[in-house]
Amino acid sequence: MASGATALSCALLTGVTLNTAQADDETPSSILQAGAEKGVSDGYPGVIGLIRNGDSTEYVHAGVGNISTKTDADPKAKFRIASNTKTFTATVLLQLEGEGKLSLDDSVAKWLPDAVNANGYDGSKITIRELLNHTSSLPDYFTDLGVQSDYFLNTDPDKAWAPQQLVNIALRQHAPQSAPGEKFGYANTNYVLAGMVIKAVTGNEPGDEIQKRIIEPLNLNDTNFPTDSSISGNYLHGYVHPLNIVTRDVTNSNVQIGGTAGAIISTLDDMATFQRALMTGKLLAPEELKELKTTVPTGSADKTWGLGIAHMKTPCGTWAWGHNGAVLGYFSEWLISDDGSTQVIHANNEYHLLSPTKGQTDTYQAMGDAFCAARS
Repeated sequence: MASGATALSCALLTGVTLNTAQADDETPSSILQAGAEKGVSDGYPGVIGLIRNGDSTEYVHAGVGNISTKTDADPKAKFRIASNTKTFTATVLLQLEGEGKLSLDDSVAKWLPDAVNANGYDGSKITIRELLNHTSSLPDYFTDLGVQSDYFLNTDPDKAWAPQQLVNIALRQHAPQSAPGEKFGYANTNYVLAGMVIKAVTGNEPGDEIQKRIIEPLNLNDTNFPTDSSISGNYLHGYVHPLNIVTRDVTNSNVQIGGTAGAIISTLDDMATFQRALMTGKLLAPEELKELKTTVPTGSADKTWGLGIAHMKTPCGTWAWGHNGAVLGYFSEWLISDDGSTQVIHANNEYHLLSPTKGQTDTYQAMGDAFCAARS
């Protein structure tokens, strides 16, 4: 998203021009480290990163994970992964399809008869697949949550938000501007509905299905799907310091407003483990993995969209899979090769609902360059 309110977005910095020049003596980790340091000089409190190539893993870090204590940003620390949650949600629905419990070509109304039925929107004409690849035509409820909202001000971090309440916010924004399946339009609403479908099909909370199907089998011990604002253990503090506003600690922020579109807490290592397992077929059978990677155009020649992941052209002209996550106080993104062998992930602990910032552009450039260097 490139609008003013971009929390839980997956902009992937569309329109950013990536340069390909690099010194001969640079390594993937030195490139990512330089990007982390540049991100801190651009204003981030801290930046952490990981490069995994085959069985080798290297970490980088710059700045602090806690402004008050001046503790170094720890690449092993937890953080809110925001819209990277969507890849988990899509994986569960693909697993359910593989088990014969649903079809991605089922209409939303088949499972949620009254969820999308207002202002010209008709759930009987929207498929689950169109939710997952963002071609549903549904508006994004998050566009109502700008810098004057209670969410941004973080005045009520444990306020309850029912998924249908979020869907209703989206539906009342405006009438449909395209037919379902006609064009790409990123909307968190799609993944809130996807979570509602998971519950309708299984009878269980979607976070519990993610826990049972992904987190536990992969031993992602530092990953959880929270239902309140708390975060425990070793974690990066999250901050907001836009323009001339005084820096605020927003570590404890509302997660129900993201839910299956953006609630998960994880680490670089756990994210890398999940992404590699996904791309190498440990979580999905071949037919469902093929569906995951079947993309739709986005309007950019350098990016298409699959089911919970994007396919992007890298600075060196190759293609990689990835996603990003932007939530109050945190921004993260990743790239992975099609065979799962090469991965680059980075995260920072400042986000104020606006993209792209110079820090985002510089760290994105470093991620792409490090990925290319690791593949060369």
